[in-house]
Amino acid sequence: MTQIPRTSILTAVPAALLVALLPPLTTASTASGATPSLSWKACEGTAVTDPRQQCATLRVPMDYADPTGPTISLAVSRIPAEAPAARRGALFLIPGGPGGSSLNDPSGKGQKLPQAVRDQYDLIGFAPRGLAPSTSVSCGLEYGDLATSKLRPWPAPDGSVDENMVTAQRMADACVRNGGELIQHISTADNARDLDRIRAALGERKISAWGVSYGTYVGAVYSQLFPHRTDRFVLDSNDDPDPTRVARAWLAGHEQGVEDTFPHFAAWASAPGNPDRLASTADEVRPLFLRLAARLDREPIPWPGANPPELNGNVLRQTMLDALYRPSRYPALAKLMLAARRGTVPPAPSAPPEAVLQNVTGVGAGTLCNDVAWPKSPAVYEKGVSESRAKYPLTAGMPRNAMLCAAWPYPPRQAPVTITDRGPSNLLLVQNERDVATPLRGALKLREALGRRAVMVTVNSTGHDAYLANGNDCGDSTVSRFLATGERPARDLYCR
Repeated sequence: MTQIPRTSILTAVPAALLVALLPPLTTASTASGATPSLSWKACEGTAVTDPRQQCATLRVPMDYADPTGPTISLAVSRIPAEAPAARRGALFLIPGGPGGSSLNDPSGKGQKLPQAVRDQYDLIGFAPRGLAPSTSVSCGLEYGDLATSKLRPWPAPDGSVDENMVTAQRMADACVRNGGELIQHISTADNARDLDRIRAALGERKISAWGVSYGTYVGAVYSQLFPHRTDRFVLDSNDDPDPTRVARAWLAGHEQGVEDTFPHFAAWASAPGNPDRLASTADEVRPLFLRLAARLDREPIPWPGANPPELNGNVLRQTMLDALYRPSRYPALAKLMLAARRGTVPPAPSAPPEAVLQNVTGVGAGTLCNDVAWPKSPAVYEKGVSESRAKYPLTAGMPRNAMLCAAWPYPPRQAPVTITDRGPSNLLLVQNERDVATPLRGALKLREALGRRAVMVTVNSTGHDAYLANGNDCGDSTVSRFLATGERPARDLYCR
């Protein structure tokens, strides 16, 4: 992510939105000089759907370079293995984002796992550092800056990045002003070290994992930092691990992701009998979209209750990007396009509570900007936007533009982790062929970096998230078999 759209700086993240509103949970007991343990209690809050799910908190260092300094809390959840005699260990459900939570996933998507997997593993969820009900952060952004079409750096209709640079500075200033010390200590490496603290508190020698989207990068970094602690790792919808760009590469990937996925939408939108049909042939849909976006650049339509309160070209482009995450969202884009062609708008889309958006955005900002330094010069983004607009008109230059990280004042505290082929060969990658957020081209770079450590299953399917979501039976059964038995294909596999 089964998903609720939610504003995050790079991706829509799973429906743990409501979980982020849960009150703080019970505090883990700690003993001086001893490994902390977890004190499990009944979970609080209406978002927990399975009475078997238990919750606890764990104190971890805010700064791993100062392990005896200030600590923060991590909210953790579990559903124990259903067949204790067959129990193998713990399966960590690593969320996407950055800004996603898996705290309710043991009750949610974890219950989609086959019985043979649920029998063997405690299902472990958590709210990553900075995300409520763990110790939380917020940038306190202006309400207008919480619009997804602002958080994604869409350039002006003429390609100018001037306003984006101003917006980046305003957002970064707000994060510095309101984010506290914790926002400087939110990064992928910190998240991976937190996972190992949870592992130790659980008393596990090794862990297995199912990481999705951004969670694939967290899982890959964990496997690099703690290779001897990994058992069976599934990385689903994979991020480009380029250590020189990190999140810049993820943002840039959207231009190819849209090109890979839009033809699938176009075929759907031109199919006879479709009540939201846009054109008589698939070839007509792309130019229709580009013309409509250009018209809305010139003549926005007021949209009361929306953020921003108008339907402009970039709002349409952002809606397109959101819709391509999964085919079930196609009708929302088609209905918006049909309304805009008539000069009208549908009802304003619902949004999560502002406090949740502020929290998710703060976590996303900290992660993306602390992992790697972004260029400060507008000229870098001007050049990238110009090249991208020429080659990938559907995304209008956004994927190579300046996010708030262009004005981030904190230098990275550590170099990004370089993913290598050193370590045990116990990773299985699963990847849809058409994925707007984590395109196949970037996933292949992670596959190459892992070398002999991994096998990759490419699925002839469309959507973000593959395993038990938008994939196919071949991919699902391959992953399930690996988790349940350890059996992995001898070589990379293509699932038709």
